[in-house]
Amino acid sequence: MITILRTIAEVRAWRDSLPGTEKLGFVPTMGALHAGHISLMELARRHADRTIASIFVNPLQFGPNEDLSKYPRPIEQDLALLEAAGVDAVFLPPVHELYPPDASTFVTEDSVSSHLCGAVRPGHFRGVTTVVLKLFNIVAPDLAVFGQKDAQQCVVIERMVRDLNLRVQILRGPIVREADGLALSSRNIYLEPADRQAAPAIFRSLEAARKAFEGGERHAVTLAAIGRASLATEPRIAPQYWEVRHPQSLEPISTIGPEGALLAVAAHLGSTRLIDNLLLA
Repeated sequence: MITILRTIAEVRAWRDSLPGTEKLGFVPTMGALHAGHISLMELARRHADRTIASIFVNPLQFGPNEDLSKYPRPIEQDLALLEAAGVDAVFLPPVHELYPPDASTFVTEDSVSSHLCGAVRPGHFRGVTTVVLKLFNIVAPDLAVFGQKDAQQCVVIERMVRDLNLRVQILRGPIVREADGLALSSRNIYLEPADRQAAPAIFRSLEAARKAFEGGERHAVTLAAIGRASLATEPRIAPQYWEVRHPQSLEPISTIGPEGALLAVAAHLGSTRLIDNLLLA
């Protein structure tokens, strides 16, 4: 039976009850769980003796015109999935538990968070780093797992952990996709049928660039042009960005060298915003 914890005090008491020799794995989520999330739980279980997840729709990482109010919250379904996945505990805090009304302290990363999604979603990553650091302080995990689908989030959190000397190991779980290539996302349920049919063009555009890379192309401008041209064949998709970046700094690059590259795309289908990426190595 999964243990449900709703307060910081309950989480800390549960954590303190674990044998000191046991390694604790943590998977923070915003709920609306799918097979991609469950793969992160499985990765945590492989690397830890106990696992805990959190479900918290973090208001700090939503902009004023984004989907906080309508973000899906199927809590009973989520709990059933976590229990079936063998997760030991879940932290389900109300907003006031993590953010007192007069909260005035935030965590800001000033480099890698400024690119890609950070450039078009001001304040988003400040919300991510703030809540993740708070959760790390509350849960005190030995390792935490994040999904590669949000590659920039992974880079931002890894930078925060390094810069603030946090004693937590970060693992990345690979992207889980539908049979047609669409990356699993809690937001996919918002897609209208015609948009869902069009959505795999995002992954096809990444694959087109990867095929060119595997054929010997190393110029970032050329690879980006190939990807953007591929995406443009689907008129229902409105791209927000399609970029070739350094995989760690997220800075623009001109030529892909031995460190490889991150192909990153964000696009709208109707009112739904989707992201996807591929690593070239």
